Amino acid sequence: MDRILERSHELKQALLDFVLDAEGELAQALETYAAEQSRRRSGDSTQQDLTIDSFLVEGRVGEQSPIDLFIQQYTDITESDRLLLQNWHQSFMGLFAITKIESDSLELKNWLTDKYYFLKPNNNQTLQAISRLKLEEILLTRIAPITDGYWTFFGQYTLLGKLGKPKLAVAIGNFKENYKNHLYSDAPDLLKAAWQSVSQYHEQFIEFFRSDEITLPGYQLNQKIGEFQELTTDKCFAALGIDQNKSLSELAAETGVSEADIQAAAKETGADAKLLSQVFNNKNGSSKMVMPKVDLPAELKKAEQVTAISHPRWGQMFLATYSKFQTLLTAENWQNVDGSEKLIRHYLEDKSINAFIWHRLAQNHPNSLEHILQDYLQCPEFNLAIDLDKLLQEFNKPLNPDLPEIASVPLHLHELFQAAVVEVHKSRPKAKGKQKPVKGFQ
Repeated sequence: MDRILERSHELKQALLDFVLDAEGELAQALETYAAEQSRRRSGDSTQQDLTIDSFLVEGRVGEQSPIDLFIQQYTDITESDRLLLQNWHQSFMGLFAITKIESDSLELKNWLTDKYYFLKPNNNQTLQAISRLKLEEILLTRIAPITDGYWTFFGQYTLLGKLGKPKLAVAIGNFKENYKNHLYSDAPDLLKAAWQSVSQYHEQFIEFFRSDEITLPGYQLNQKIGEFQELTTDKCFAALGIDQNKSLSELAAETGVSEADIQAAAKETGADAKLLSQVFNNKNGSSKMVMPKVDLPAELKKAEQVTAISHPRWGQMFLATYSKFQTLLTAENWQNVDGSEKLIRHYLEDKSINAFIWHRLAQNHPNSLEHILQDYLQCPEFNLAIDLDKLLQEFNKPLNPDLPEIASVPLHLHELFQAAVVEVHKSRPKAKGKQKPVKGFQ
């Protein structure tokens, strides 16, 4: 084993001990970070180890990371140690497929970004463990750079085994939900393109609806969203160079996938059948990203009123109670409105009501919202301008957006998900009724 690998294991253990033995601000920062992570995902022992490993790199005490504090504390470490530690700021979580296995190394593909990594374990226990791994098995883990040429495991890995396309799509969907900040952490170009697609979608929304907000009965809004989807699909056709004059049967013949399977996949995912055929037969290497299907959630299609709101960073939101909350804000006495307290509690506790919605309400109705919250919280001193963000954080509402669901996704992930749906469709008995669709990275 290379000496630098052995040293990386020693430094990682020393860094871990430094953090776990710490008191004061560093210990408090770890406790706060762990509590935030536990609210997002399960708290088994493997997850706890991943959380601590993430804190070593991503945690903050003021403007400094635990790695920075460790380097400051141990001034006698060598320059090579210092460089190695600083490079660990580039470590990241990923969902990796094993593409090659050697006696002392692995080649891994990060499924989120389609990037490859040469990896060597930095301790004998892990070295023995990788001898039992098999090609195409999936690992959930964090990796860190050792040199310009190879990486190592930064902690434990979770073996998910060999996954067919449907289960792999679900695993990627779970990763997207649990590790939002690592979605494209090793591909800043993809991350930039995804965020740009959200802004572009917002512009298209305003162009179509003449506003960033529209309220209609659920069934009418669903129709309008369908029309809007046609518009965005037409633009996607042009970007992908799809010949709209070709029939679906002609396009299916080019892909090698039957027309019936394409139609079935299109029905289940809500995608345009011709667009789906192009995904299966992608010949345009320059197209890295694909906009996901935009649709009104099924439970809102029958709602009396639904408000759609678009934002260039927060994305698109559908709310069945937005008009009712505005009624609350304009009422002479909010407590006389039926279900008012339940509605306020819903807006505070439901994660779909994000900080942007609260800030929008505060901007449009500052005085009445402040008065309502003073009454509801039984806190006459509540000051909307000063205390709103603190209140939102108490209810686990991030003040900055994660990448929204409407963001475009890398083409290889879009292809995977569509192929997973086709695979599920093929495996179903033809006589069976409608079953639940595959969940994944749409």
